[in-house]
Amino acid sequence: MGKYTEDAQKMLELVGGKENISAVTHCVTRMRFVLVDPKKADIPKIEALKSVKGSFTQAGQFQVIVGNDVANFYNEFAAVSGIEGVSKDVVKQSAKSNMNFAQRLLANLAEIFAPLIPALVVGGLILGFRNFLEAVPILNGGEDTIVSQYQFWAGVNHFLWIIGEAIFHFLPVGITWSVARKFGTTQILGIVLGITLVSPQLLNAYGVAGGAEAPFWDFGFAKVDMIGYQAQVIPAMLAGFTLVYLEKFFKKIVPDYLSMILVPFFALVPTVLLAHIVLGPIGWVIGDAISTVVYGGLTSAFGWLFASLFGFLYAPLVITEPAMFGINIKYIYPFLAAMIGSAIAAIVSVSSGVMANSIGVGGLPGFLSIQPKYIMVFVLCMIIAVVVPFVLTIFFDKKGILKGKGMDFKLKYF
Repeated sequence: MGKYTEDAQKMLELVGGKENISAVTHCVTRMRFVLVDPKKADIPKIEALKSVKGSFTQAGQFQVIVGNDVANFYNEFAAVSGIEGVSKDVVKQSAKSNMNFAQRLLANLAEIFAPLIPALVVGGLILGFRNFLEAVPILNGGEDTIVSQYQFWAGVNHFLWIIGEAIFHFLPVGITWSVARKFGTTQILGIVLGITLVSPQLLNAYGVAGGAEAPFWDFGFAKVDMIGYQAQVIPAMLAGFTLVYLEKFFKKIVPDYLSMILVPFFALVPTVLLAHIVLGPIGWVIGDAISTVVYGGLTSAFGWLFASLFGFLYAPLVITEPAMFGINIKYIYPFLAAMIGSAIAAIVSVSSGVMANSIGVGGLPGFLSIQPKYIMVFVLCMIIAVVVPFVLTIFFDKKGILKGKGMDFKLKYF
């Protein structure tokens, strides 16, 4: 008998038996079920299993948190149940029958950006490290930076920019590729489309912001500005969705014997044209409006209020999955404590005018991106974000505040 055989047998019974399982797979930490009748799952008893750290229902899937050893648990579950696993894509497609429009929309967006996360993490670390090398004066009594005194580190700093530039300036390429990949269209066309948004022929997006005069394509009856969309998310997404729609449309009407030639052409060329005439400018306006609202809110007289709301609501997005579903939502009061601590830290940060030199990673490594004069304040904010939730959690527990008020894990956001 294996390590998880007993729990696997019990879980099979508690989810309603083999006949109640439409599909099952696993990810890094969770078993992911698509159940014929989710109501048959005995959630309290499942969560009582010693190998289970929590469970929740999301995106049409009943997900059971096992931890890093989930692959071994899954193998034993497959052995005792006799159910062959399926790919994650099949599970997602099966789960969509249990999702409404808003849930499907959010699931699709998550699947578009998930493949980009490793690159964004690397880019954030690189920008933060470069900020530390070139902007933080830690040598000679706080007079000199590392790159100003050591040629080796100056070379490292210069070299790292090629990676940072590739990740952030050429982000639209990754987005359009991921959109094409997600919706099952030709991925290389998605890549080419992304490149046309950041081509060196175009005026850099940062040049546009600086007031530089843009070159243009002259069609005789109309002129179209040759503007790039480096680091722009919304224009790339709009272009990617248009490419997907046009490719699928032309595949339906073009005969198979002409499909290889005509479909890519009539999908890509009009999309590139629309991207530079309509979609790009619209996406730019939307993105600019969002950034204006956020920046204006953080720098206004009511910045402290905006910061508190931002910190309070942002906390749920950055808490690790086992902590969120295994503890925070399960008992509620630790989650509330974390959100309060994050809100207080955000108020202190914004009220003190803390600024970063670049996009960077969050959490403890976040200090790498902070401007030198604000580093100590940022460290104080990090301490607040850790200590306040710790103290409040103990306080809520001792006083019985929100005890026994655990949330139903059948999360229905819409």
